[in-house]
Amino acid sequence: MSQRIINDLLQTVGLIDRGRVQEKLNDEMGRLLEALQQHPEEKISGTITLTLKFTKLSDRMDVAPEVKTVLPKEKALRSATFWPAEGGLSVQHPSQHDMFGPRDASERRAERDFS
Repeated sequence: MSQRIINDLLQTVGLIDRGRVQEKLNDEMGRLLEALQQHPEEKISGTITLTLKFTKLSDRMDVAPEVKTVLPKEKALRSATFWPAEGGLSVQHPSQHDMFGPRDASERRAERDFS
């Protein structure tokens, strides 16, 4: 009886842990595709990485798999700029107050109501 020699990477992956590595990769691909489809950005990416660690132990070879998935990051919330004022926060820059002064919104409201 001759030995079965495996020289194909995909065949090797399919044999590791009785096919569970291949199942895991398929599951992770499904998760990644779902995350990409649900993401609001037009251009976004994620990765699936399979690492195979080959270790020679005397007369045998162990192959240990590791699967890592990086899903797309959620869209970040935007920051807002504030200036400290009188123990609180203000959206008005201190030097802008001197330049323009407070605005009277009643004129704009009257113009809008007239139209």
